[in-house]
Amino acid sequence: MPKVKTNSSAKKRFKVTATGKITHQKSFKRHILTKKSTKRKRGMRIDGVVAKSNMNFVQRLLRLK
Repeated sequence: MPKVKTNSSAKKRFKVTATGKITHQKSFKRHILTKKSTKRKRGMRIDGVVAKSNMNFVQRLLRLK
Protein backbone atom coordinates (compact mmCIF):
# COMPACT_ATOMS: atom_id res chain seq x y z
CA MET A 1 0.00 0.00 0.00
CA PRO A 2 1.23 3.54 -0.74
CA LYS A 3 1.73 5.99 2.09
CA VAL A 4 -1.10 8.42 2.89
CA LYS A 5 0.20 11.94 2.38
CA THR A 6 -0.63 15.02 4.45
CA ASN A 7 -1.94 17.94 2.40
CA SER A 8 1.09 20.23 1.89
CA SER A 9 -0.88 23.49 1.81
CA ALA A 10 -2.73 22.57 5.02
CA LYS A 11 0.40 21.75 7.00
CA LYS A 12 1.76 25.24 6.16
CA ARG A 13 -1.47 27.00 7.20
CA PHE A 14 -2.58 25.18 10.36
CA LYS A 15 -0.92 24.32 13.66
CA VAL A 16 -2.13 21.85 16.27
CA THR A 17 -1.90 23.02 19.89
CA ALA A 18 -1.02 20.82 22.86
CA THR A 19 -4.71 20.60 23.81
CA GLY A 20 -5.66 19.42 20.31
CA LYS A 21 -7.13 22.65 18.97
CA ILE A 22 -6.19 23.71 15.45
CA THR A 23 -5.12 27.33 14.97
CA HIS A 24 -4.64 29.51 11.87
CA GLN A 25 -3.43 32.99 10.98
CA LYS A 26 -6.09 35.67 10.63
CA SER A 27 -6.78 37.01 7.13
CA PHE A 28 -6.58 40.62 5.80
CA LYS A 29 -3.23 41.39 7.47
CA ARG A 30 -0.92 41.39 4.39
CA HIS A 31 -1.44 44.75 2.66
CA ILE A 32 -3.72 47.83 2.50
CA LEU A 33 -3.18 48.31 6.23
CA THR A 34 -3.40 52.12 6.30
CA LYS A 35 -7.21 52.20 6.23
CA LYS A 36 -7.54 49.55 8.96
CA SER A 37 -7.62 50.69 12.57
CA THR A 38 -4.84 49.84 15.01
CA LYS A 39 -7.32 47.92 17.16
CA ARG A 40 -8.39 45.83 14.16
CA LYS A 41 -4.78 45.08 13.14
CA ARG A 42 -3.86 44.18 16.72
CA GLY A 43 -6.74 41.69 16.82
CA MET A 44 -5.46 40.05 13.65
CA ARG A 45 -2.12 39.22 15.30
CA ILE A 46 -3.77 36.61 17.51
CA ASP A 47 -4.18 33.17 15.95
CA GLY A 48 -7.73 32.12 15.18
CA VAL A 49 -9.16 28.73 16.12
CA VAL A 50 -10.75 26.54 13.44
CA ALA A 51 -14.53 26.49 13.78
CA LYS A 52 -16.28 23.30 14.84
CA SER A 53 -18.06 23.14 11.47
CA ASN A 54 -14.72 23.00 9.60
CA MET A 55 -12.84 20.83 12.12
CA ASN A 56 -13.51 17.46 10.45
CA PHE A 57 -12.37 18.79 7.06
CA VAL A 58 -9.12 20.30 8.40
CA GLN A 59 -8.35 17.20 10.47
CA ARG A 60 -8.73 15.06 7.36
CA LEU A 61 -6.32 17.33 5.43
CA LEU A 62 -3.77 17.05 8.24
CA ARG A 63 -4.36 13.27 8.57
CA LEU A 64 -5.36 13.57 12.22
CA LYS A 65 -8.51 11.55 11.58
